[in-house]
Amino acid sequence: MDAKGWVLLAVEKLGWAGEREIVRWLDEAGEELSRLELQKALAALLAEGRLEQKGELYRRATPKGAKSAFDALFEE
Repeated sequence: MDAKGWVLLAVEKLGWAGEREIVRWLDEAGEELSRLELQKALAALLAEGRLEQKGELYRRATPKGAKSAFDALFEE
């Protein structure tokens, strides 16, 4: 698994998490990433729309497809 995969897995398991919590989870899982690798992975996942950021916290992005399908179904 690449760095983005590990970071995404960590954020999925933690919910809202900052860089420090993500690094701690990765260390416990036996995967070591440098701060630079972590920041690059977070930036890439944010750009892809797979993560959401609120302040210094990250979480997995909520799927948008179901909401748009629901809105289209019941559009007035």
